Amino acid sequence: MSTYVFKAIDLGGAKARGEVEADSKQAVSDQLKQRGLIVLDISDKHSSKNIEISLFKRVAPSDLAIFARQLSTMISSGMSILRAMYVLEEQTEDKFLKETIVAVRKDVEAGLSLSDAMARHPKVFNPLFVAMTQAGEMGGVLEDSLVRVADQLQQDAALRKQVKSAMVYPTLVLVFAVGVMMALVAFLVPVFEGVFKEFGGELPALTQVSVAMSKMVTQYWWMMFLVTACVIAAFVKWKKTTWGRRQWDHFRLHVPMKIGTIVQQVAVARWSRTLASLTHAGVPLLQALEITGRTGGNVAVQESMDGVIASVKRGGTIAAPLAQAPIFPSMVTHMVGVGEETGALDEMLDRIAEFYEEQVEAAVKALMSILEPIMIIVIGAMVGFIVISMYLPLFEVYNRIE
Repeated sequence: MSTYVFKAIDLGGAKARGEVEADSKQAVSDQLKQRGLIVLDISDKHSSKNIEISLFKRVAPSDLAIFARQLSTMISSGMSILRAMYVLEEQTEDKFLKETIVAVRKDVEAGLSLSDAMARHPKVFNPLFVAMTQAGEMGGVLEDSLVRVADQLQQDAALRKQVKSAMVYPTLVLVFAVGVMMALVAFLVPVFEGVFKEFGGELPALTQVSVAMSKMVTQYWWMMFLVTACVIAAFVKWKKTTWGRRQWDHFRLHVPMKIGTIVQQVAVARWSRTLASLTHAGVPLLQALEITGRTGGNVAVQESMDGVIASVKRGGTIAAPLAQAPIFPSMVTHMVGVGEETGALDEMLDRIAEFYEEQVEAAVKALMSILEPIMIIVIGAMVGFIVISMYLPLFEVYNRIE
């Protein structure tokens, strides 16, 4: 037997809490119903600790998409949700996802709906996943909602992967350039410094800078790592604050060299795709707008959704407040307005998402064509700085001899 913690209320509305030993959550639910209690929540006292240990883990979007598609296929074939969950927990390879599926299945056995059980695991099932599952349950089209969720996860992951893969090349080049710079400063400069001491005299300012860098790398390398770690820790802590995240998100939108444009296009594409998925699944518009703002990936989107929600509550349109939000181009505003007028908002949002996903792909290619010559210039400048700073004293000695 296992120990379960329960929350319930009696027919008079009084709250009741306690612990019960039973074979399963269903057995606990049956016991509580026999006592005239209405079950609110049942959790495993011991297994909850095991889940908390894995809070730092994440489930890959691809694995979550496969889970959604498989669950949809089994439900559409007539299989019950509980039986489908048993099958999925047996064949899922990801350990953290498997533990989560087991926990969700136990909650469903205890009487919770599938969406409520998923909502208890926000590290795995985001608000979009939960809302669309809930809408599918209420509308009797759970299998269709799960397929839509899987499509959304795969498209979102593909968009992220496209941007990240484009940054691999410049990142590797930058790391290589810094490595070459550090090697020259650590091994080449000390050799030249010993030769310069024999000549005597004062070194040129450029050479003094190289010598100072060499001493920093060879003698105070630990300080460099310490300062770097402190800067990174301070940045991460600052970005987690409400003010810091807002400033960082707005800064990303204004980064030059088309990087800010790519950030904006990714945010708009994600917003369009998410809102289209929610409205198509039958999620109430106000709830869909709220979820879209929270999952938009940029504070500017969330702030603009606050204005949209206020407009919809007053009986206004979505397009009008979007026109006042700088992050949304005028084309998006006009297409959303047309979608509202024709009653095909979800279809219009899908078209917006497809358009901006294509724009992101084109912008990334353009960015790469710009970055390649810039990275070559940067590497040449770094190496040239060291070489010139080392040869300047030799030129001065040569001039003295003449």
